[in-house]
Amino acid sequence: MADKKDFYETLGINKGAGADEIKKAYRSLAKKYHPDMNPGDKDAEQKFKEINEAYGILSDPDKKAKYDAYGHAAFEQGGGGGYGGGFGGFSDFGDFGDIFSNIFGGGFGGGSSRSRRANAPVNGSDINVRIVLSFEEAAFGCNKKISFNRIENCPDCKGSGAEKGSSIDKCSKCSGTGRVMTQQRTMFGVMQSESTCPDCHGSGKIIKNPCKNCNGKGMIRIKKSYPVDVPAGIDDGMSFTIRGLGNEGKNGGIAGDLVVQVSVRPHAIFERDGKDLYCDVSLSFAEAALGAKIKIPTLDGEVEYDIPEGTQTGTQFTIKQKGIVDVYGRGSRGNLYVRAVVDTPKNLTEEQKKLLREFADSCGEKNYSKKSSFFDRFKKRG
Repeated sequence: MADKKDFYETLGINKGAGADEIKKAYRSLAKKYHPDMNPGDKDAEQKFKEINEAYGILSDPDKKAKYDAYGHAAFEQGGGGGYGGGFGGFSDFGDFGDIFSNIFGGGFGGGSSRSRRANAPVNGSDINVRIVLSFEEAAFGCNKKISFNRIENCPDCKGSGAEKGSSIDKCSKCSGTGRVMTQQRTMFGVMQSESTCPDCHGSGKIIKNPCKNCNGKGMIRIKKSYPVDVPAGIDDGMSFTIRGLGNEGKNGGIAGDLVVQVSVRPHAIFERDGKDLYCDVSLSFAEAALGAKIKIPTLDGEVEYDIPEGTQTGTQFTIKQKGIVDVYGRGSRGNLYVRAVVDTPKNLTEEQKKLLREFADSCGEKNYSKKSSFFDRFKKRG
């Protein structure tokens, strides 16, 4: 025992380290040197044995106290006994099961899975449905009847899975836990693993007379129709949730939610950007030049608007409070932005062309400010 390495040194910690520090150091080293991570590496295998031996002593308060007082001599033959020749002396791993479960997913004792109860409440999952709305339905809100498939407790057996009036027995193989433990002795000691009980398939129950309506599952899938209120102002790609209308839970678990995803059809006139709407309005040459009172479409109907004389294509006008309401109820309604587009006349008669030429000849440069400005910039550039 004189040549045996100090346990604190083996774990890379100082003497007097606390339980949390000891466990943290062990977790790190166990993962680093585990044989599964280093297949065929004899040095890693030996290191793995050493760190487990060290942790077996330092993680036990009584053994740690003896080791701190007497060193390895405390566990020599006749000196109190303890780790019995290394890692293989631990018959059930104790805390090792929990640690290996966290590091390697439960293959060494499965401490976390033991806590699961076969008949514990299981919450139901959410149901996702998609609805398609018109532009106006999304803007103002509406009521839609939607259809979807929902998993519910079987009405015949009330979710038990057994035929009405028949008994349900506790699984004898797993004693009603739904999980079974197996042990295997290896060079590292006795390894334990946990798996789903093959007899009851994890339910912890044996049903001799399954319910005919649900084939013993306790749950059935049915088609549901439900009216939902679509909130005003919802936009394409958004969703809203109806609590408790998802799949029902098992063993008293709460139901999931119904998540309604929205698609909105485009509008023939309006384009939407958040709460604001945009559209183009055509003006005749005369209306643009002379100004006019025109009718502009909105989601609420037509409104009259005074177009000033000399309006150019691309000029934008704002009609307040004719956009979309905020779906979350915040702030005021958006605006409608109208872009003027001057419609140049086509298919003119000879008389119309003559009049138009006379009109053009009568106009001076002062009547075409943009045209004059363009040529002024062109001359300066040249």
